[in-house]
Amino acid sequence: MAASTTSRSTTGLDLDIAIRVEGLSKLYGDVQAVDGVDFAVRRGELFGFLGPNGAGKTSTLNMLTGLARLDAGTISIDGIDCTRNPKAAQHLIGVVPDESNLYPELTGFENLCFCAALYGMRRREREARARELLAQFGLAEAADRGFGGYSRGMKRKLTIAAGIIHDPPILFLDEPTTGIDVAGARQIRQLIAGLHDAGTTIFLTTHYIEEAERLCERIAFIVRGRIVRTDAVAELMQPTRDRHVLLFAVSSSDAGIVEALAEACPGCRVAGAGPGRIRVEADAPILIAPLVRLLEEHGVEVTEARQVRPSLEDVFVEVTGIEAGAMQKDKEKGGKGGGAA
Repeated sequence: MAASTTSRSTTGLDLDIAIRVEGLSKLYGDVQAVDGVDFAVRRGELFGFLGPNGAGKTSTLNMLTGLARLDAGTISIDGIDCTRNPKAAQHLIGVVPDESNLYPELTGFENLCFCAALYGMRRREREARARELLAQFGLAEAADRGFGGYSRGMKRKLTIAAGIIHDPPILFLDEPTTGIDVAGARQIRQLIAGLHDAGTTIFLTTHYIEEAERLCERIAFIVRGRIVRTDAVAELMQPTRDRHVLLFAVSSSDAGIVEALAEACPGCRVAGAGPGRIRVEADAPILIAPLVRLLEEHGVEVTEARQVRPSLEDVFVEVTGIEAGAMQKDKEKGGKGGGAA
């Protein structure tokens, strides 16, 4: 997506920038959690912050939302300088943390009404808004049930509803689908897409590459507290468009087999892609049959051979040097959810 035309106010602030961060840093003891981060999020944009666990995503979000003090740098939200006063823009933002901050002893309806009261909404207004969101998020039938008895997916949806109870123009989402089953993750992504379509500016942290590719307009790759690349998804994917990739499911993918395949295909990049899987990539079309025959000649049974589209995962690995397997381990730690659906 091309950058939108920038207009400026008489004060010199970019009118189309919702969030601007410059030189943001955070130190915890001897650990540099965030190290000189710069980025800007446009109004109405869905901006992704993608990186492995421990990369600095949540630390950055906590500083943006006033939950942690920054050690250096500046933060501006909707033109309001929040550097020294982190709460200055609280009325403009909604925050959905990675773990629910709602009360298990209250019902879903009571939780939403309580959150609305914190924003000064009158009783009739907050009750109407709570009912509206419960219906929108498919939770109307559970409105009068205790939050503690909700499933993990239901809890996540209600937490998002609580974050937007006051209809904020800017929403911060921290790992919204971690630990959620596939069906629940799909529903939550649809809700996020709907909020974006309605014009909400969304800052989303995730370590799910497929999620970032599917939802976000622009993405920042963050590794060890530093942003290593920020660009529109289309621009990130541009270098992969002329690549051709084959993925083989095989009875053996040991180093000897991979090496033999690489020697037979000097113009290809061959690598193991996990147990029982071999990936072959080239800048020109690849014939499948000769490679299948070669593998079989080496006593390797091929159970599947298919072309695959290069993905954002390939770009992420190239830019960051972090193998996809490391991100997969993060997924497994987080639970069964969040994957492509």
